Amino acid sequence: MIRRRVVVSGTVQGVFFRDTCRRTAEARGVAGWVRNVRDGTVEAVFEGDPESVQKLVEWAHQGPPAAVVDAVAVTEEEPEGLPGFEVR
Repeated sequence: MIRRRVVVSGTVQGVFFRDTCRRTAEARGVAGWVRNVRDGTVEAVFEGDPESVQKLVEWAHQGPPAAVVDAVAVTEEEPEGLPGFEVR
């Protein structure tokens, strides 16, 4: 199991980024959370098997169709064993 924290900047709030992220994570069996940040970015944590987590990180570079992603910062973290995926 691995864990990655991503911070996505661009036009990423108000475009269903969080809900699409949740659905994509659940479909891949990835645990974690996603939230809007006051500075206009979206922050998310993905935990799971390496391949599935990597697919979510790749997805974050494009997001849902209405998003315009300018940058994605990825940080490796120690897994916490989160039980599911939630929108915060």
